Amino acid sequence: MEQEIKRDLPTLSQLTAEVKRIRYQRNFRKTLVSTFSSLLVVAAIAVLISMLFLPVLRVTGSSMTPTLQNDQMVICNKNANFESGDIIAFYYNNKILLKRVIATSGQWVNMDPDGTVYVNDEVLDEPYVRTKAFGECDIQLPYQVPDNRIFVMGDHRAASIDSRTRTVGCIAEEYIIGKVVFRIWPMDSFGAV
Repeated sequence: MEQEIKRDLPTLSQLTAEVKRIRYQRNFRKTLVSTFSSLLVVAAIAVLISMLFLPVLRVTGSSMTPTLQNDQMVICNKNANFESGDIIAFYYNNKILLKRVIATSGQWVNMDPDGTVYVNDEVLDEPYVRTKAFGECDIQLPYQVPDNRIFVMGDHRAASIDSRTRTVGCIAEEYIIGKVVFRIWPMDSFGAV
């Protein structure tokens, strides 16, 4: 009977192996919880930065071609100052639109029938526009930009609905999300805007 009892008892090497297995499981759980917690904190910080400082937006439509293409992802800088020629994102009718700043408060905008844009009677240098077009325009030109407003236009002038129409008009500064500064997707177009 004593021999049967001795056989059921684990050996020293078996006990050592079991202690190592339990320690490994405990350390694995701690590492897993620590990694998950770290990833959760990083994700929360990324979301906060994205919401508060650098929103990520998806381009829809063709009004900004060739500069921005449909389904590209871009980053905006909420705290950036912008000037004529910069691309901004703004709210319009529960949508976010991306357009290029043409003129700011107090400046005069005019266009020739061929689509050449003038700001304060000077031709606007627009290397980003492939084909000039007068496009849809129902405002009286020359047009003076009201206080605290921005006159914007898309790069694809024939297709863009922008400040040239009364439906969009000039953009109030409180509706501006930020300046588009970087393209992040797809990877082949990764880089500054």
